[in-house]
Amino acid sequence: MSKLLVIAILLLPLISHGRDLSTIWVWEDKDFFKYCPSSQCSQHGPEIRYPFCLASSNTSSCGCGSRSVRKLVCSGQDTILVHPVLGPYNVSAIDYRHSSMKLIPLVDPCMVLQKKLISSRSSSSSQVYDDNDYDEDYDEYHEFLDPSATLVYCSREFTPSAADRIAGPVSCLSNTTHFLYFVASDEVISLLPLDCKVIPVSDGGGGRTIAMYMYAPVSMLDLYPQSFKESAESILSFAKKTVYWNGYNCRQCELSGGRCAFSAQRLEPFCMPHGSRTKVIAATSSVAAFVVLLLTVATALSLSLRTRYNEEIHLKVEMFLKTYGTSKPTRYTFSEVKKIARRFKEKVGQGGFGSVYKGELPNRVPVAVKMLENATGEGEVFINEVATIGLIHHANIVRLLGFCSEGMRRALIYEFMPNESLEKYIFSQTRIFFRMFCQC
Repeated sequence: MSKLLVIAILLLPLISHGRDLSTIWVWEDKDFFKYCPSSQCSQHGPEIRYPFCLASSNTSSCGCGSRSVRKLVCSGQDTILVHPVLGPYNVSAIDYRHSSMKLIPLVDPCMVLQKKLISSRSSSSSQVYDDNDYDEDYDEYHEFLDPSATLVYCSREFTPSAADRIAGPVSCLSNTTHFLYFVASDEVISLLPLDCKVIPVSDGGGGRTIAMYMYAPVSMLDLYPQSFKESAESILSFAKKTVYWNGYNCRQCELSGGRCAFSAQRLEPFCMPHGSRTKVIAATSSVAAFVVLLLTVATALSLSLRTRYNEEIHLKVEMFLKTYGTSKPTRYTFSEVKKIARRFKEKVGQGGFGSVYKGELPNRVPVAVKMLENATGEGEVFINEVATIGLIHHANIVRLLGFCSEGMRRALIYEFMPNESLEKYIFSQTRIFFRMFCQC
């Protein structure tokens, strides 16, 4: 008890500070799927594994990082992705071999984006807004969700060229005096007209200004968006869409039959070769099968020994009864004992070797029926009492009138002592003679 108290006191500071004990150590790469197993929100829902994870799970070392777009949420049986800028999507499928997922917007992304736009001092028109302008911690692993975009408002409408990687004006976010455009984050803002200003977008984290990340459709043979304009228009449409994440190494791994995982030691993705997971499962299954086999053998052996022990006792009792003869106490069948004991309705005593019930012989003589129950040396107790008490006729010893030995059921039938304690006579003499029998 004192050791448990010491351990609890040592762990108390960690618990009080809300620390995750799993972050104290880092597992080996081969154990990734042991500590970061795949999951599903429903039986038919998409498999959730690296580079995604459930927000409710312990994923501090599973490679999800701090990006909310990697952390999916279960809502009933639906799998939900909550984009920090564009709102929630229902994830209907995830294809890890082609780094794609099918999304159904739950709300109009344009309406969500309108609420995200905040009033802020405009940036200088000559400012360069590139990948270094957003919080590094927001995207720990830069391969994910490329490209990002910057929102700009312009007081006059203009038509960008296809090569400028500028999309707009966005009709749902523009009016007659302000025209909103998406600009690729690596674009130099100075390419825009001088009246265009950068619009900060809040992700709900205390007004922090971030670049807006978009899922960029790509072809199966090309790693880069076919058109930035098409990407922007697609992501803002209130329709089902297929989107892709930029994970070339993981895609090659999955296409080769492996499974993409994350090294908590090197802090980078790696490929778990084909068959590694199968070997782990096979090894686990083999151990489980061995344990089941061991338990089965142990159970069978225990039952066999118990059966053999019971058979030996039964044989020992029967051999005694044959040599004992029929001139002494009467032998009854178990059915007869039940009738004599009135189906064991009136219990009058309880001892170490069994229970005593009041009964009556066919000639209406009252008797006490003792049923021997689960006692160590049960056979010896029975033989001892029949052989010894059956031969003794004494005023201070209860007379044995009959007995029953049928299978493992054994009963002793004594004369009933209405004015004396049955426990005093029956159980005390059982202990005395059993002790004498064992010492011989």
